[in-house]
Amino acid sequence: MSPLFLQYLFLSVSAFAAGVMNAVAGGGTLLTFPALLALISPVLANGTSTITLLPGSIAAGFAYRAELAKVRPMLILLFAPSLVGGICGALMVTRFPEQVFAALVPWLLLLAATLLMVQPAVARWMKTHPHDKPASTTKAAVVGFQFLVAVYGGYFGAGIGILMLSSLAFMGIADINEMNALKSVLATMINGVTAVVFMLEGAIVWKYAPVMILSSIAGGYVGARVARKLPQQVVRSIVIAIGLFVAGYSFYKNLTRH
Repeated sequence: MSPLFLQYLFLSVSAFAAGVMNAVAGGGTLLTFPALLALISPVLANGTSTITLLPGSIAAGFAYRAELAKVRPMLILLFAPSLVGGICGALMVTRFPEQVFAALVPWLLLLAATLLMVQPAVARWMKTHPHDKPASTTKAAVVGFQFLVAVYGGYFGAGIGILMLSSLAFMGIADINEMNALKSVLATMINGVTAVVFMLEGAIVWKYAPVMILSSIAGGYVGARVARKLPQQVVRSIVIAIGLFVAGYSFYKNLTRH
């Protein structure tokens, strides 16, 4: 097999697995970003990863369409902050010098991996405190938090699914499938507007996009359909290990660059 074929196969597998992960819990960027980072610069890897995972989020949202109807009021509430925050985050990537983003990459990867590690503990806490909600929780707080999540999502993206699932749980949405439905659509909004900014700024390597887009669509739909049956802890552990390894490697590269 030619090196080019192996390259595309590697990207395709990473995009499919990322689509599955994003449909189930989140963290798919931890798979596609490192895969692309091995071939292109951090900013281009981020832009290409965003646009390739977008169709997977759409496919997951379609698979959750029955559950989505039950959380439509929350979707309407969080629509605007998701769009505005995504634009702000994407513009930060393309406007700041690439050295700034490259320096932040290991920290962002470490943050995303940490979010994946703590998510089970948050879920267990929510099961034992189903009616405990902070007295200060208001619509303004929810909108503000979603805006910050969207800014982070536009800037990097890994772990926004975990952040949203945690916040939605605190907002009283108990059904995991309804949470995943809302999370998938909000992620589509954030990644969609971010992808538009990246396209306008020329931050996408299009030769890698088609095969990764098709793979992420398949992964997103499959992940949503079999979410209840997947061994989530095993998949999460693998992704965490990848995230920590790539974060460590990125820290090493930054240190040796100076």
